[in-house]
Amino acid sequence: MSSDQELVVLGKLGSSHGIKGWLKITSYTDSVEGIFDYSPWLIKEQGVWREVKVAQWRFQGKAVVAELEGVATREDAQMLTNCEIAIKSEQMKELDDSEFYHRDLIGCEVTNINGYNMGTVDQIVATGSNDVLLIKANAKDAFGKAERMIPFVPEQFIKQVDLQGKQILVDWDPDF
Repeated sequence: MSSDQELVVLGKLGSSHGIKGWLKITSYTDSVEGIFDYSPWLIKEQGVWREVKVAQWRFQGKAVVAELEGVATREDAQMLTNCEIAIKSEQMKELDDSEFYHRDLIGCEVTNINGYNMGTVDQIVATGSNDVLLIKANAKDAFGKAERMIPFVPEQFIKQVDLQGKQILVDWDPDF
Protein backbone atom coordinates (compact mmCIF):
# COMPACT_ATOMS: atom_id res chain seq x y z
CA MET A 1 0.00 0.00 0.00
CA SER A 2 2.51 2.65 1.15
CA SER A 3 6.27 2.59 1.34
CA ASP A 4 7.79 2.60 4.81
CA GLN A 5 9.39 6.00 4.08
CA GLU A 6 6.00 7.75 3.88
CA LEU A 7 4.81 6.29 7.17
CA VAL A 8 5.17 7.21 10.82
CA VAL A 9 4.96 4.34 13.30
CA LEU A 10 2.78 5.33 16.27
CA GLY A 11 2.57 2.06 18.16
CA LYS A 12 2.03 -1.66 18.09
CA LEU A 13 -0.85 -4.07 18.49
CA GLY A 14 -0.46 -6.21 21.58
CA SER A 15 -2.12 -9.42 22.69
CA SER A 16 -5.80 -10.13 22.32
CA HIS A 17 -8.15 -9.00 25.08
CA GLY A 18 -11.31 -10.99 25.67
CA ILE A 19 -13.16 -13.16 23.16
CA LYS A 20 -14.62 -10.45 20.90
CA GLY A 21 -11.46 -9.47 19.01
CA TRP A 22 -10.23 -6.59 21.14
CA LEU A 23 -6.47 -5.94 21.24
CA LYS A 24 -4.14 -4.30 23.73
CA ILE A 25 -2.46 -1.24 22.23
CA THR A 26 1.11 -0.06 22.82
CA SER A 27 1.18 3.65 21.99
CA TYR A 28 4.35 5.63 21.25
CA THR A 29 2.48 8.96 21.28
CA ASP A 30 3.02 11.52 24.08
CA SER A 31 -0.21 10.50 25.78
CA VAL A 32 -1.30 6.87 25.56
CA GLU A 33 -4.67 7.83 24.09
CA GLY A 34 -3.06 10.18 21.53
CA ILE A 35 -2.79 7.30 19.08
CA PHE A 36 -6.59 7.40 18.70
CA ASP A 37 -6.44 10.97 17.34
CA TYR A 38 -5.35 9.46 14.02
CA SER A 39 -7.50 7.56 11.55
CA PRO A 40 -7.21 5.44 9.57
CA TRP A 41 -4.35 3.36 10.88
CA LEU A 42 -2.09 1.25 8.73
CA ILE A 43 -0.95 -2.05 10.17
CA LYS A 44 1.91 -4.13 8.86
CA GLU A 45 0.71 -7.70 8.55
CA GLN A 46 3.12 -10.27 7.09
CA GLY A 47 5.24 -7.47 5.61
CA VAL A 48 2.32 -5.70 3.89
CA TRP A 49 0.65 -2.50 5.09
CA ARG A 50 -3.15 -2.42 5.13
CA GLU A 51 -5.66 0.15 6.32
CA VAL A 52 -7.79 -0.44 9.43
CA LYS A 53 -10.21 1.67 11.42
CA VAL A 54 -10.75 1.68 15.15
CA ALA A 55 -14.39 0.86 15.96
CA GLN A 56 -13.97 1.80 19.63
CA TRP A 57 -11.38 1.95 22.37
CA ARG A 58 -11.21 2.25 26.15
CA PHE A 59 -8.87 2.25 29.11
CA GLN A 60 -8.48 -1.15 30.72
CA GLY A 61 -6.67 -0.53 33.99
CA LYS A 62 -3.47 1.28 33.02
CA ALA A 63 -3.57 -0.10 29.48
CA VAL A 64 -5.71 0.77 26.48
CA VAL A 65 -7.57 -1.74 24.37
CA ALA A 66 -9.27 -1.29 21.02
CA GLU A 67 -11.72 -3.01 18.75
CA LEU A 68 -10.77 -2.81 15.08
CA GLU A 69 -13.37 -2.98 12.32
CA GLY A 70 -13.40 -6.47 10.81
CA VAL A 71 -11.71 -8.11 13.81
CA ALA A 72 -14.50 -9.98 15.59
CA THR A 73 -12.92 -12.95 17.34
CA ARG A 74 -10.04 -13.71 19.66
CA GLU A 75 -8.44 -15.74 16.85
CA ASP A 76 -8.66 -12.77 14.44
CA ALA A 77 -7.01 -10.57 17.07
CA GLN A 78 -4.24 -13.09 17.76
CA MET A 79 -3.27 -12.96 14.08
CA LEU A 80 -2.52 -9.24 14.50
CA THR A 81 -0.48 -9.43 17.71
CA ASN A 82 2.81 -7.49 17.39
CA CYS A 83 1.81 -5.73 14.13
CA GLU A 84 3.08 -2.15 13.91
CA ILE A 85 0.56 0.70 13.80
CA ALA A 86 1.43 3.56 11.45
CA ILE A 87 -0.13 6.53 9.70
CA LYS A 88 0.78 8.39 6.53
CA SER A 89 3.18 11.23 7.31
CA GLU A 90 0.75 13.83 5.94
CA GLN A 91 -1.68 12.87 8.74
CA MET A 92 0.74 14.28 11.32
CA LYS A 93 -0.43 17.46 13.00
CA GLU A 94 1.03 20.76 11.81
CA LEU A 95 3.48 22.17 14.36
CA ASP A 96 4.45 25.72 15.26
CA ASP A 97 7.73 27.00 13.81
CA SER A 98 9.47 26.40 17.15
CA GLU A 99 8.27 22.77 17.45
CA PHE A 100 9.73 19.71 15.76
CA TYR A 101 8.94 16.05 15.43
CA HIS A 102 11.78 13.85 16.68
CA ARG A 103 11.83 11.99 13.37
CA ASP A 104 12.60 15.26 11.56
CA LEU A 105 15.64 16.00 13.74
CA ILE A 106 17.19 12.54 13.33
CA GLY A 107 19.96 12.73 10.74
CA CYS A 108 20.52 16.49 11.03
CA GLU A 109 24.14 17.69 11.04
CA VAL A 110 24.98 19.61 14.20
CA THR A 111 27.45 22.51 14.04
CA ASN A 112 28.41 24.83 16.87
CA ILE A 113 28.48 28.63 16.59
CA ASN A 114 32.25 28.52 15.95
CA GLY A 115 31.73 26.33 12.87
CA TYR A 116 32.84 23.01 14.41
CA ASN A 117 30.92 20.01 13.04
CA MET A 118 29.76 18.14 16.15
CA GLY A 119 28.26 15.17 14.26
CA THR A 120 24.80 13.90 13.38
CA VAL A 121 21.66 13.54 15.51
CA ASP A 122 21.35 9.79 16.09
CA GLN A 123 18.44 9.78 18.52
CA ILE A 124 16.50 11.94 20.95
CA VAL A 125 16.12 11.07 24.61
CA ALA A 126 13.10 12.38 26.53
CA THR A 127 14.23 13.27 30.04
CA GLY A 128 11.09 14.89 31.40
CA SER A 129 12.39 18.44 31.73
CA ASN A 130 13.64 18.70 28.15
CA ASP A 131 14.66 16.43 25.31
CA VAL A 132 18.34 15.66 24.77
CA LEU A 133 19.95 15.24 21.35
CA LEU A 134 22.26 12.23 21.18
CA ILE A 135 24.86 13.24 18.61
CA LYS A 136 26.99 10.61 16.91
CA ALA A 137 30.36 12.30 16.47
CA ASN A 138 32.33 12.14 13.25
CA ALA A 139 34.84 9.30 12.94
CA LYS A 140 37.79 11.71 13.10
CA ASP A 141 36.49 13.93 15.90
CA ALA A 142 39.25 16.30 17.02
CA PHE A 143 38.21 15.91 20.66
CA GLY A 144 38.11 12.09 20.61
CA LYS A 145 34.38 11.95 21.28
CA ALA A 146 32.21 9.08 20.02
CA GLU A 147 29.00 10.84 20.98
CA ARG A 148 27.70 13.98 22.62
CA MET A 149 24.53 14.77 24.50
CA ILE A 150 23.13 18.26 23.99
CA PRO A 151 19.97 19.45 25.77
CA PHE A 152 17.34 20.61 23.29
CA VAL A 153 16.81 24.01 24.91
CA PRO A 154 15.97 26.63 22.26
CA GLU A 155 17.79 29.96 22.49
CA GLN A 156 20.09 28.76 25.29
CA PHE A 157 21.78 25.86 23.44
CA ILE A 158 19.80 25.39 20.20
CA LYS A 159 20.30 28.51 18.13
CA GLN A 160 18.76 27.48 14.80
CA VAL A 161 17.07 24.46 13.22
CA ASP A 162 16.93 24.18 9.42
CA LEU A 163 14.91 21.06 8.63
CA GLN A 164 15.15 21.49 4.85
CA GLY A 165 18.93 21.79 5.03
CA LYS A 166 19.09 19.13 7.79
CA GLN A 167 21.24 21.47 9.93
CA ILE A 168 21.15 22.41 13.61
CA LEU A 169 23.25 25.28 14.98
CA VAL A 170 24.16 24.99 18.67
CA ASP A 171 26.00 27.00 21.30
CA TRP A 172 27.95 24.09 22.79
CA ASP A 173 31.60 23.43 23.57
CA PRO A 174 32.76 20.45 21.45
CA ASP A 175 34.98 19.27 24.31
CA PHE A 176 32.00 18.89 26.66
